Amino acid sequence: MTPRGRCPGRRWACAGARAGAARGCAGVMATQRENVSLLFKLYCLIVMTLVAAAYTVSLRYTRTTDKELYFSTTAVCVTEVIKLLLSVGLLAKETGSLSRFKASLSENVLGSPKELMKLSVPSLVYAVQNNMAFLALSNLDAAVYQVTYQLKIPCTALCTVLMLNRTLSKLQWISVFMLCGGVTLVQWKPAQATKVVVEQNPLLGFGAIAIAVLCSGFAGVYFEKVLKSSDTSLWVRNIQMYLSGIIVTLVGAYLSDGAEIKQKGFFYGYTYYVWFVIFLASVGGLYTSIVVKYTDNIMKGFSAAAAIVLSTIASVILFGLQITLTFALGTLLVCVSIYLYGLPRQDTTSIQQGETASKERVIGV
Repeated sequence: MTPRGRCPGRRWACAGARAGAARGCAGVMATQRENVSLLFKLYCLIVMTLVAAAYTVSLRYTRTTDKELYFSTTAVCVTEVIKLLLSVGLLAKETGSLSRFKASLSENVLGSPKELMKLSVPSLVYAVQNNMAFLALSNLDAAVYQVTYQLKIPCTALCTVLMLNRTLSKLQWISVFMLCGGVTLVQWKPAQATKVVVEQNPLLGFGAIAIAVLCSGFAGVYFEKVLKSSDTSLWVRNIQMYLSGIIVTLVGAYLSDGAEIKQKGFFYGYTYYVWFVIFLASVGGLYTSIVVKYTDNIMKGFSAAAAIVLSTIASVILFGLQITLTFALGTLLVCVSIYLYGLPRQDTTSIQQGETASKERVIGV
């Protein structure tokens, strides 16, 4: 009886040792992947920060000029077309040959109507969000917009909890409420821009941001779920989404501004600055997809603090933004909350491994 009693203990101990070694090897591989992804993540976030700040300030400039305004609905549609063309080119580069490129398009785009319908959901929501961004920046300063738009972080966090079954730490929940408090301070007495002469409606601008925030949270998490539920190429998913997006935005443009578009033309009021805004929106959309694919959808918000600072500096110089005490305190609170939200959780792996090893030694004895 004694040898039989010892054998299971040895087997368990050996199994535990092998499991521990496997965990150690997996941990080393995970660390290596983390080191590589960290550099890539840093690169993406830096580019996203610069693009976000430049896009907000440039869009604000084009909507407050004394020249004839372009149709924002057509700009959103043109942005979808450019993003589609860029995604097609990147897919061609990824496949490496014309035959594989055609096969991929035939299988995943032309031959997958269900997938196109699935991606039409975020296409519609993103179309609403982008149009709301134009409306908001027509009525709010770029810095005020940039700060208030960070409400997308708690909205995205709530969607990840509900749709992806993830959990948030206590510190993250505290930072969410802190962020909401900071946005409230910013909106309590919005900073005024002395160099802007066009008529504005701050309440309408805030309402547009609220809709854009809700759309951003839902569509971002929905797209993340679709991306990470299969091994389908990121660029294929983008092509599927942008095809639907072009149809949705084109219909929306003619429903909203159809009579004026027929009278003045689709590209009425377009200047070099407008094309620059469209270019930034296209590049920003692609980088957003990359961040969602290779990191996490909530990570899009971690570069927001730097974008807020850059937008504020640009607004003071270009639009004569008068920074108030409530705006400064609210902005500081938002930046701190974003930093706290991005802090990594406490690593309990070593503690768990130690407890497991102690149990295995007891069993071995």
